[in-house]
Amino acid sequence: MLSDARGVQQEILRNYRLDVSKHISALETEHVLAAFDSIPAHLSRENKKFIFGQIREGARARDYRSAITWLTQAGLATRVRRVAKPGVPLSAYADGSAFKLFLLDVGLLGAMAGTSERDVIGCNSLLTELKGALAEQYVCQQLVDDCGLSPYYWSAENSRGEIDFLVQADGETYPIEVKAEENLRAKSLRAFSQANPGMQAVRFSLSGYRDEGWMRNVPLYAMGSTTLWRAQQRASVWIGLVSLVNATCVWSAWRK
Repeated sequence: MLSDARGVQQEILRNYRLDVSKHISALETEHVLAAFDSIPAHLSRENKKFIFGQIREGARARDYRSAITWLTQAGLATRVRRVAKPGVPLSAYADGSAFKLFLLDVGLLGAMAGTSERDVIGCNSLLTELKGALAEQYVCQQLVDDCGLSPYYWSAENSRGEIDFLVQADGETYPIEVKAEENLRAKSLRAFSQANPGMQAVRFSLSGYRDEGWMRNVPLYAMGSTTLWRAQQRASVWIGLVSLVNATCVWSAWRK
């Protein structure tokens, strides 16, 4: 049952919190848990950038930077840094002071946010921002764990445009947009692609797969199938199919 799964997730979170204090001092534990517990609130905002001052009143970056590092090194969170431009490699253009912080699992994010299975499965209309957070959390963990990629994000200096994720693989850069629904407007993604030609834009959404030339829409459930959106892997599949056809033709000719 879904309610049973939520109970297990809450137990996992309790154990994580208890384990933190076994490895660091009491003050460090306080900082780590405060940063950890603030993640759902940060991701539920339209601008998901992590703001130290929103951990708690009076919180300062210098007091919590080591807490963020501890969370990421312990595997409890993933830091997605902002890049000023989509250069190669992305790490060379990363802004260490601007980042988003995701959890290790989308189910744990839902549990920490206090959502019920009825809210999520029933698509509660009140989950407007959290629904987007859950979708981005899912894509982030898939990029890291299933695809083996290091995600970044890009935002304009004037804050009028943002790309949810940027990844590089096989010599290609992929700007990625995440949609929690079938609303497929991609104004920022199109503008970014036009300003940075030569990239293959990707949109993960609830809609079905389709190739629009400049951008490929891939269903959220299928994003782990990187052959649908990564150029090198698509090329490998195509080469394999051509080789199979050629081998079949040779075999047929030999038998004649």
